[in-house]
Amino acid sequence: MSPKYIMTSEINRRMVTDMLIKTIPVGFLETNCYIVTDETTRKCVVIDPGADSNTILDYIESNNLIPEAVFLTHGHFDHVMALDALIEATEAAVYIHELDVDLGNKSGSHDLSGGEYNHRYAEGDTVRVGGLIFTVLETPGHTRGSVTIKCESALFTGDTLFRDSCGRTDLEGGDPQVMLSSLRRLSSLDEDYEVYPGHADSTTLSRERSFNLYMRNADGR
Repeated sequence: MSPKYIMTSEINRRMVTDMLIKTIPVGFLETNCYIVTDETTRKCVVIDPGADSNTILDYIESNNLIPEAVFLTHGHFDHVMALDALIEATEAAVYIHELDVDLGNKSGSHDLSGGEYNHRYAEGDTVRVGGLIFTVLETPGHTRGSVTIKCESALFTGDTLFRDSCGRTDLEGGDPQVMLSSLRRLSSLDEDYEVYPGHADSTTLSRERSFNLYMRNADGR
C-alpha cells in the first residue's frame, strides 16, 4: 500500500479493554469511517469506508494492522465508496445486510451481488476478528437493511442513531415508523454503550435516552 495523499488528523481514539477505535471522517459528507483493532493481534475491521481510501489505507499500513473484514452499516454511497480500493489492497471480507445489497450496487463502487469477498449478515450473527466479537443488530428505518454493530461496550449505529438525532427516513427504503421501532430497540438495551454514529460526534446511549427527542418519542416520553 502506497497512498499518495495522507490526512493525519485524528478525531477520536478510544480504548475499550484491548479494543482501539479510530475515527476517520471521509468524503464531502464527512461520513465516520471506523477502524476497530484488537491491539493484541493487530487484526482489525473497517466500518463504513465511505471515501478517501488512501487515508484509510495509510492508517492501516502505518500501524501495521491486519484488516480482516469490512462491515457496512447500510448501502448508501457515502458509506461504501472506498470498497474497491480496500478490497484490492487488503482482500478483506465485506459484510452487508441482504436488503441493502442493491443500494450498495447503485453506488457504483463495488458489485455486492456475489464474489469471494462478499458476505451477508443478519440479526444475531457474530463475526470474530482477533479477540473481538462483533454482533449484528438489525435496526432498519433509514434503509431496509440498516444494522448496528455491537462490540464490547461500543455500538456502531450507522445512520440509525446520532447524537441528539436519528437518520432521515425520506430516502429509498426509509420508514419513519420502522425507525422509531429501531430507536426503541436500542434504547431498551440493558447496558450503557458508547455510541459511534455514521456522522458527527460520538455519544453514549444513556445520554441519548435522556436528551435525544427522537429516542424519547420512540419510548413514548
